[in-house]
Amino acid sequence: MIPYLVSVLIFIFILSQVVKILNEYERGVIFRLGRLIPSKGPGIILLIPFIDKLQRLSLRLVTLDVPPQDVITRDNVSIKVNAVLYYRIMDPNRTVVEVADYAYATSQLAQTTLRSVCGQAELDELLSAREKISLRLQEILDKETDPWGIKVSKVELKHIDLPTEMQRAMAKQAEAERERRAKVIHAEGEYQASQKLSEAAVIISKDPTALQLRYLQTLSEIATENNSTIVFPIPIDLFKAFLKKIEKG
Repeated sequence: MIPYLVSVLIFIFILSQVVKILNEYERGVIFRLGRLIPSKGPGIILLIPFIDKLQRLSLRLVTLDVPPQDVITRDNVSIKVNAVLYYRIMDPNRTVVEVADYAYATSQLAQTTLRSVCGQAELDELLSAREKISLRLQEILDKETDPWGIKVSKVELKHIDLPTEMQRAMAKQAEAERERRAKVIHAEGEYQASQKLSEAAVIISKDPTALQLRYLQTLSEIATENNSTIVFPIPIDLFKAFLKKIEKG
């Protein structure tokens, strides 16, 4: 009985070494007596026991969080920048053969590239042109990782940490800019209003009757808003018609 059980266990062990199942997103890199053969998968693959060595790799998109990096910009401002990197394995064989630890190597390359690219830009460019900086990072990283069989699909700057004194200076600058815009808008409004008043004055000056009507309208508005007695001179032009009748009589 015992020899039978031992035989069954040995058979199960050998079978587990021969038959492997890879998921749809996995590929198997196989070394046969140390020599690389074409990758296998997905599905069921057969190995030669004690001769083939299998290494599984996932082809799914990997998200890599690049830790904050101390950067001195081109205009000598000290900041901290972090980013997020998205990449996937395109050639499993090259990923295994060309680099010992592809995840660690990609992380270190992303950190050094982030410091280099951000150090070549000015602070205003980093704040206003993040997409441009991100695209530049993606191009460099994709080119550097291509020999490893890795495709960097996207890089995004997550956060730019400014020194406290720089934040205060930028806040003062933004406040001054808002005040400047408010003054410009107010001045433009005054200018437009003066233009309209000038045009209205020209039109009213051509018709004295219109001037009198406007005068009476203004007095009516004042009387409506204030419950007080208003003493105002009556223009002589209002009595010209009566004076003419008296002279004729």
